[in-house]
Amino acid sequence: MINYSPLGSMVIAVNLADAMPWKIVTSFLTNAWLDGYDPRGEVPGIVEVDHTASGFAYLFDTTSERLIAAWGVSKGRHGAARDASRMAGHPLSAGPDYHRGHAIPHRLGGQTDINLVPQLGKVNIGAFRPLERQAVATPGSMYFTYWLYRGGLGQTPSGVDQGLLVAGRLPDIRRHGN
Repeated sequence: MINYSPLGSMVIAVNLADAMPWKIVTSFLTNAWLDGYDPRGEVPGIVEVDHTASGFAYLFDTTSERLIAAWGVSKGRHGAARDASRMAGHPLSAGPDYHRGHAIPHRLGGQTDINLVPQLGKVNIGAFRPLERQAVATPGSMYFTYWLYRGGLGQTPSGVDQGLLVAGRLPDIRRHGN
């Protein structure tokens, strides 16, 4: 489990007028996520992918072909249409209870491909929504998801930490089973 408690003082101190206001927070989170990631004996091929067009970044394990984390700063509501044909081509092998869930929600600017994970439908359209909506409604806030895997090299997460960090406020981080 990730110890997010040091984030409180970091987020309270974030000054959105700085050139890179979330840099210290991002550095802390990526280090914590990598320290907490358990590839179960495999040598992970970790890459960080910056998706410049959307403003979001991703930690991905190329060995296990699975997403570890996704994060970025809200620009408010993203109004472009979903690429339904692209989503339809994304594999869905976790069973009928799972969706092609967005790690970063589409309405926040999340794309497809690396941003899609097998996510329980009841979480995707239930417990995940309130924090997603808050991120959309709070431009300048930082939103993240950290995907948890239990055993083996499967691509279906067992859970996810979902967080919204608003400058000057305590972090709102929620854990969801998957």
